[in-house]
Amino acid sequence: MTTATTRSSALYVVRNEVDPDCEYHCDALAAGFPTAEEVDFVAGERVPLDEADGVVLTGSTAAVYEADSRPWIAEQEALVRELVEREIPTLGVCFGHQIANSALGGTVERIGTTATLVEATLADDPLFEGIDSTVVSLHGDAVTEPGADMEVIASAAHARVFGTRHRSAPLWTVQFHPEITASHRDRLVEDFGWESESHSFADVTAGRLFANFEAIVGERTG
Repeated sequence: MTTATTRSSALYVVRNEVDPDCEYHCDALAAGFPTAEEVDFVAGERVPLDEADGVVLTGSTAAVYEADSRPWIAEQEALVRELVEREIPTLGVCFGHQIANSALGGTVERIGTTATLVEATLADDPLFEGIDSTVVSLHGDAVTEPGADMEVIASAAHARVFGTRHRSAPLWTVQFHPEITASHRDRLVEDFGWESESHSFADVTAGRLFANFEAIVGERTG
Protein backbone atom coordinates (compact mmCIF):
# COMPACT_ATOMS: atom_id res chain seq x y z
CA MET A 1 0.00 0.00 0.00
CA THR A 2 1.43 3.35 -1.07
CA THR A 3 0.95 6.43 1.06
CA ALA A 4 0.43 9.62 -0.90
CA THR A 5 2.67 12.55 -0.05
CA THR A 6 1.85 16.20 -0.48
CA ARG A 7 4.59 18.23 -2.12
CA SER A 8 5.41 21.75 -1.03
CA SER A 9 4.02 24.49 -3.22
CA ALA A 10 6.55 26.33 -5.38
CA LEU A 11 6.07 29.98 -4.47
CA TYR A 12 7.92 32.92 -6.02
CA VAL A 13 8.19 36.41 -4.52
CA VAL A 14 8.78 38.97 -7.26
CA ARG A 15 10.79 41.89 -5.87
CA ASN A 16 10.01 45.23 -7.53
CA GLU A 17 11.92 47.82 -5.48
CA VAL A 18 14.17 50.19 -7.44
CA ASP A 19 15.66 52.05 -4.45
CA PRO A 20 18.20 49.99 -2.45
CA ASP A 21 17.42 52.07 0.65
CA CYS A 22 13.79 50.90 0.56
CA GLU A 23 14.38 47.18 0.12
CA TYR A 24 13.15 46.50 3.66
CA HIS A 25 9.52 46.16 2.60
CA CYS A 26 10.49 43.53 0.02
CA ASP A 27 12.55 41.76 2.68
CA ALA A 28 9.57 41.80 5.04
CA LEU A 29 7.18 40.46 2.43
CA ALA A 30 9.59 37.70 1.44
CA ALA A 31 9.96 36.80 5.12
CA GLY A 32 6.23 36.16 5.18
CA PHE A 33 6.82 33.34 2.70
CA PRO A 34 10.02 31.74 4.05
CA THR A 35 9.99 28.78 1.64
CA ALA A 36 9.49 30.94 -1.45
CA GLU A 37 12.17 31.72 -4.00
CA GLU A 38 12.86 35.41 -4.56
CA VAL A 39 13.00 36.87 -8.07
CA ASP A 40 14.60 40.30 -8.60
CA PHE A 41 12.44 41.46 -11.49
CA VAL A 42 14.08 44.89 -11.75
CA ALA A 43 17.50 43.23 -12.17
CA GLY A 44 16.20 41.06 -15.00
CA GLU A 45 15.31 37.83 -13.20
CA ARG A 46 12.06 36.16 -14.26
CA VAL A 47 9.61 33.64 -12.80
CA PRO A 48 9.85 30.09 -14.24
CA LEU A 49 6.13 29.84 -14.92
CA ASP A 50 6.21 26.13 -15.74
CA GLU A 51 7.39 25.50 -12.17
CA ALA A 52 5.34 28.11 -10.30
CA ASP A 53 2.39 27.19 -8.08
CA GLY A 54 1.97 30.74 -6.77
CA VAL A 55 3.42 34.20 -7.29
CA VAL A 56 3.60 37.26 -5.02
CA LEU A 57 4.26 40.73 -6.46
CA THR A 58 5.83 43.17 -3.99
CA GLY A 59 5.53 46.90 -3.59
CA SER A 60 7.89 49.45 -5.10
CA THR A 61 8.76 53.14 -4.96
CA ALA A 62 8.49 53.06 -8.76
CA ALA A 63 5.19 54.01 -10.38
CA VAL A 64 3.23 51.88 -12.82
CA TYR A 65 2.91 54.84 -15.21
CA GLU A 66 6.73 55.09 -15.51
CA ALA A 67 6.85 52.28 -18.05
CA ASP A 68 8.49 54.51 -20.69
CA SER A 69 11.59 54.90 -18.51
CA ARG A 70 11.36 51.51 -16.80
CA PRO A 71 10.87 48.80 -19.48
CA TRP A 72 10.51 46.06 -16.86
CA ILE A 73 7.11 47.47 -15.90
CA ALA A 74 5.57 46.54 -19.25
CA GLU A 75 7.22 43.13 -18.94
CA GLN A 76 5.61 42.62 -15.54
CA GLU A 77 2.22 43.63 -16.91
CA ALA A 78 2.68 40.91 -19.53
CA LEU A 79 3.60 38.51 -16.72
CA VAL A 80 0.35 39.33 -14.91
CA ARG A 81 -1.68 38.58 -18.03
CA GLU A 82 0.10 35.25 -18.45
CA LEU A 83 -0.45 34.37 -14.79
CA VAL A 84 -4.16 35.02 -15.30
CA GLU A 85 -4.21 32.94 -18.49
CA ARG A 86 -2.41 30.04 -16.79
CA GLU A 87 -4.56 30.44 -13.66
CA ILE A 88 -1.52 30.52 -11.37
CA PRO A 89 -2.51 31.91 -7.94
CA THR A 90 -1.14 35.43 -7.65
CA LEU A 91 -1.06 38.02 -4.88
CA GLY A 92 -0.21 41.66 -5.61
CA VAL A 93 0.75 44.01 -2.76
CA CYS A 94 0.74 47.83 -3.15
CA PHE A 95 2.66 48.31 -6.44
CA GLY A 96 1.73 44.68 -7.14
CA HIS A 97 -1.93 45.64 -6.69
CA GLN A 98 -1.52 48.58 -9.03
CA ILE A 99 0.39 46.77 -11.78
CA ALA A 100 -2.02 43.84 -11.77
CA ASN A 101 -4.97 46.15 -12.35
CA SER A 102 -3.05 48.23 -14.89
CA ALA A 103 -2.09 45.08 -16.80
CA LEU A 104 -5.79 44.28 -17.17
CA GLY A 105 -6.78 47.73 -18.41
CA GLY A 106 -7.30 49.55 -15.11
CA THR A 107 -6.18 53.06 -14.19
CA VAL A 108 -3.50 54.06 -11.68
CA GLU A 109 -3.10 57.70 -10.64
CA ARG A 110 -1.05 59.79 -8.23
CA ILE A 111 -3.22 60.77 -5.25
CA GLY A 112 -0.65 61.94 -2.69
CA THR A 113 1.07 59.97 0.04
CA THR A 114 -0.95 58.31 2.79
CA ALA A 115 1.35 56.89 5.47
CA THR A 116 -0.68 55.77 8.45
CA LEU A 117 -2.91 53.05 9.84
CA VAL A 118 -6.40 53.16 8.35
CA GLU A 119 -9.72 51.40 8.71
CA ALA A 120 -10.51 49.26 5.68
CA THR A 121 -13.74 47.60 4.67
CA LEU A 122 -12.84 44.00 3.79
CA ALA A 123 -15.11 41.65 1.87
CA ASP A 124 -15.90 38.13 3.04
CA ASP A 125 -13.04 36.47 1.16
CA PRO A 126 -10.67 33.60 2.04
CA LEU A 127 -7.72 35.99 1.68
CA PHE A 128 -9.03 38.13 4.55
CA GLU A 129 -9.93 35.37 7.00
CA GLY A 130 -9.02 36.43 10.54
CA ILE A 131 -7.78 39.87 9.45
CA ASP A 132 -8.82 42.96 11.40
CA SER A 133 -9.99 46.09 9.59
CA THR A 134 -6.96 48.15 10.79
CA VAL A 135 -4.25 47.96 8.13
CA VAL A 136 -1.09 49.74 7.01
CA SER A 137 -1.58 52.30 4.26
CA LEU A 138 1.68 53.42 2.67
CA HIS A 139 1.30 54.66 -0.89
CA GLY A 140 1.14 57.73 -3.12
CA ASP A 141 -0.52 56.14 -6.15
CA ALA A 142 -3.86 54.36 -6.24
CA VAL A 143 -5.99 52.28 -8.55
CA THR A 144 -8.84 54.58 -9.54
CA GLU A 145 -10.50 52.16 -11.96
CA PRO A 146 -10.00 48.39 -11.54
CA GLY A 147 -8.88 46.21 -14.42
CA ALA A 148 -11.16 44.02 -16.50
CA ASP A 149 -12.88 41.30 -14.45
CA MET A 150 -11.42 42.69 -11.22
CA GLU A 151 -13.93 43.06 -8.40
CA VAL A 152 -13.31 45.46 -5.50
CA ILE A 153 -12.94 43.44 -2.28
CA ALA A 154 -11.43 46.12 -0.03
CA SER A 155 -11.95 49.85 0.27
CA ALA A 156 -10.81 52.72 2.48
CA ALA A 157 -11.92 56.32 2.91
CA HIS A 158 -9.00 57.63 0.84
CA ALA A 159 -8.90 54.80 -1.73
CA ARG A 160 -12.06 53.20 -3.10
CA VAL A 161 -10.14 50.39 -4.82
CA PHE A 162 -8.11 49.15 -1.85
CA GLY A 163 -8.15 45.49 -2.86
CA THR A 164 -9.35 43.47 -5.84
CA ARG A 165 -10.03 39.92 -6.91
CA HIS A 166 -10.35 38.52 -10.42
CA ARG A 167 -13.78 37.09 -11.19
CA SER A 168 -12.47 33.82 -12.63
CA ALA A 169 -8.67 33.61 -12.25
CA PRO A 170 -6.95 33.12 -8.85
CA LEU A 171 -5.64 36.69 -8.69
CA TRP A 172 -5.92 38.81 -5.53
CA THR A 173 -4.47 42.25 -4.86
CA VAL A 174 -4.26 44.58 -1.85
CA GLN A 175 -3.17 48.19 -1.65
CA PHE A 176 -2.31 47.87 2.03
CA HIS A 177 0.92 46.36 3.38
CA PRO A 178 0.48 43.14 5.39
CA GLU A 179 4.26 42.87 5.77
CA ILE A 180 4.75 46.17 7.61
CA THR A 181 4.79 45.97 11.42
CA ALA A 182 5.63 48.18 14.40
CA SER A 183 9.28 47.17 13.96
CA HIS A 184 9.40 49.35 10.83
CA ARG A 185 8.01 52.48 12.51
CA ASP A 186 11.30 54.44 12.64
CA ARG A 187 11.96 53.85 8.95
CA LEU A 188 8.39 54.80 8.07
CA VAL A 189 8.70 58.07 9.97
CA GLU A 190 12.05 58.84 8.35
CA ASP A 191 11.12 57.86 4.79
CA PHE A 192 7.43 58.75 4.56
CA GLY A 193 6.54 61.03 7.47
CA TRP A 194 4.50 58.26 9.08
CA GLU A 195 1.78 59.36 11.50
CA SER A 196 -0.76 57.23 13.30
CA GLU A 197 -2.65 58.71 16.21
CA SER A 198 -6.05 57.05 15.81
CA HIS A 199 -4.96 53.41 15.56
CA SER A 200 -2.38 51.05 17.04
CA PHE A 201 -0.18 48.37 15.51
CA ALA A 202 -1.52 46.15 18.28
CA ASP A 203 -4.77 46.01 16.30
CA VAL A 204 -3.09 44.97 13.05
CA THR A 205 -3.48 41.30 12.12
CA ALA A 206 -2.91 41.61 8.37
CA GLY A 207 0.12 39.31 8.61
CA ARG A 208 -2.35 36.42 8.58
CA LEU A 209 -2.80 37.17 4.89
CA PHE A 210 0.41 35.24 4.16
CA ALA A 211 -0.92 31.98 5.57
CA ASN A 212 -4.29 32.60 3.91
CA PHE A 213 -2.69 32.96 0.50
CA GLU A 214 -0.50 29.91 1.02
CA ALA A 215 -3.63 27.94 1.92
CA ILE A 216 -5.28 29.09 -1.31
CA VAL A 217 -2.23 27.95 -3.28
CA GLY A 218 -2.13 24.64 -1.41
CA GLU A 219 -5.77 23.91 -2.17
CA ARG A 220 -5.09 24.32 -5.89
CA THR A 221 -1.92 22.24 -5.94
CA GLY A 222 -3.33 19.46 -3.77
